[in-house]
Amino acid sequence: MDRLSNATLDRLPKSIQKPGYDRSAITTGIVHLGIGAFHRAHQAAYTDTLLADDPRWGILGVSLRSADTRDALQPQDALYSVSAANGGNIKRRVVGALTGIMVAPEDRAGLIARLADPAVRIVSTTVTEKGYSHDPATGALREDDVDIRHDFLHGDRPRTTLGTIFGGLKRRRAANIPPFTVLACDNLPSNGHTLRGLVIRFAELADPELAKWIGDEVRFPSTMVDRIVPATTGGDRASVAAALGLEDAWPIMTEPFTQWVIEDDFGLGRPDWDQAGATFVGDVAPYELMKLRLLNGAHSTLSYLGYLMGCETVAAAMQEPGIARLIEEMMRLEVTPTLPALPGFDVAAYCKSLLDRFRNPALQHRTWQIAMDGSQKLPQRLLETIRDRIAKGQPIDRLALGVAAWMRYVTGIDEKGRPIDVRDPLALRLKTLADEAGPVAARLAPTLFSVRDVFGTDLPVRPRFTLEVEAALDQLFTIGARVTVNRLQEIAPFGTCNSDQ
Repeated sequence: MDRLSNATLDRLPKSIQKPGYDRSAITTGIVHLGIGAFHRAHQAAYTDTLLADDPRWGILGVSLRSADTRDALQPQDALYSVSAANGGNIKRRVVGALTGIMVAPEDRAGLIARLADPAVRIVSTTVTEKGYSHDPATGALREDDVDIRHDFLHGDRPRTTLGTIFGGLKRRRAANIPPFTVLACDNLPSNGHTLRGLVIRFAELADPELAKWIGDEVRFPSTMVDRIVPATTGGDRASVAAALGLEDAWPIMTEPFTQWVIEDDFGLGRPDWDQAGATFVGDVAPYELMKLRLLNGAHSTLSYLGYLMGCETVAAAMQEPGIARLIEEMMRLEVTPTLPALPGFDVAAYCKSLLDRFRNPALQHRTWQIAMDGSQKLPQRLLETIRDRIAKGQPIDRLALGVAAWMRYVTGIDEKGRPIDVRDPLALRLKTLADEAGPVAARLAPTLFSVRDVFGTDLPVRPRFTLEVEAALDQLFTIGARVTVNRLQEIAPFGTCNSDQ
């Protein structure tokens, strides 16, 4: 079968939406760090919609590590398809917003040079939580990180996201070129403000004078992004090829729902993403908090419990009555009361839409995929909500079970004694601690509470938290995830301590 490419676009069926512009006229106005599936399903798709009217905003995608995406898409002129599925209803389009793909380790100096191009006005990121080289529990830069230390010494050949952004800004300032806007699109609280603080701290250690210039001149708007994008499977590739009549080496499978809320603070202009459905606001924080705690917190809880039950996908886990009830009640009873008011926004309807999205059988979103990098995700997705609940003396039964399920998962052995492929920056450390403690909640929970990168220094000394999580973990070890979840409403709360005394 022939490959999707510029030369074969005209052979696509009429039912497939394709770029409605001359791709040769597109110039690169955005450099995106972290050219994974989410960006290609989300920000690149929004941008693709606008290029017919404003061709200045093509995207140079950058992989900071692997060449896989470049190798898959370069033979097809950086074109790829996006299939949005809900049940049997599938809408497909081909996106042409990428002007090329770079692999940073192959040409680190070349990447810095591209960032200094005056035509580049935005540098955006989807590098996941672990790509920020920070302590998720405190938000502080990991100054002793080996790659960060490398970038202090070899700023012209950076390995990290922070070093790359710093290197590009340094080159622009030296050339008297106005700085690009840095647009964070990862699931972090106040992601733009967080990234700003990390870049400035990096700069203070590497070049204090440049740090002041960055603080004064560079814009770091925060965003809230939302779209479920499962990993692509071999079956997905086959079904897409059949629909397109052409081979697409790395198609994207996603859901119809998509949301993008952006702080309108750009130094050198921006695409009219609102014309493609994005929302520009003065403060993204309330939307971001809502999404982190409701969608992402529920997703993580569901993924750990679902995996332990043997559910391969989110949709399969939602077929478990106990999980479906747990997730609905966690969102309604424990998470929603911690959220600030959003005038005109129906939170109850949003929660219902999340449950419907989780149940979407067309999305083969693996629980194992969502479970990755839990040590980086838990602080934002569950632990901040727990802190708010404890401060008000409110129950945390379901949230605590989510934390306990993560602890059970990172032992690396499932309920049938089979190994779990735990993917996490702290995986080896967590596994060593779990092996030393053994499968006993009274030992394992306190041992993992000692990991300050995750729990900080406050939660491990709060009995309201520690006793609740330990009791839930004991249930997971003794009766298993399915029975624990099903019995949640039939028994007294896991914890018996109603105060911090």
